[in-house]
Amino acid sequence: MPDIGGLCPLCAEEGGSLIWRGERVRVIRAQEAGFPAFYRVVWNAHVAEFSDLSPSDRAHCMEAVACVEAALREHLAPVKVNLAALGNMVPHLHWHVIARFEGDSHFPSPVWAAAQRDRNLDQEERQIARLPALEAALCQALAQRLR
Repeated sequence: MPDIGGLCPLCAEEGGSLIWRGERVRVIRAQEAGFPAFYRVVWNAHVAEFSDLSPSDRAHCMEAVACVEAALREHLAPVKVNLAALGNMVPHLHWHVIARFEGDSHFPSPVWAAAQRDRNLDQEERQIARLPALEAALCQALAQRLR
């Protein structure tokens, strides 16, 4: 696939708050209202599809996704962690890794569906308070597992 550079928002920008960057992938915290524990694992080079990667690169990418999921589970104890790789709006390979809670505004529907209830701001604040420890542990795990 040709490098589309500035035309791709994930080539031009980080795509959120950068948590960790490796040679092949980066992890960012998305700025999604109502979902403070919404992360993305972004492939650094511009590719559109998972099958564009070599088998070893696919394994590397999924190890990063698994690290983010494990950190969310350990530090936030969500009811579920949603994984998604849609790419319909931004055709640059990235995985959404989202901690979900029964009290979130959209649960049990996807975060992109209509809200089921008002946001639980107290729950969101408790999650936000735990993010620094989660992200420190995540950076350490990624550095160890993705050399």
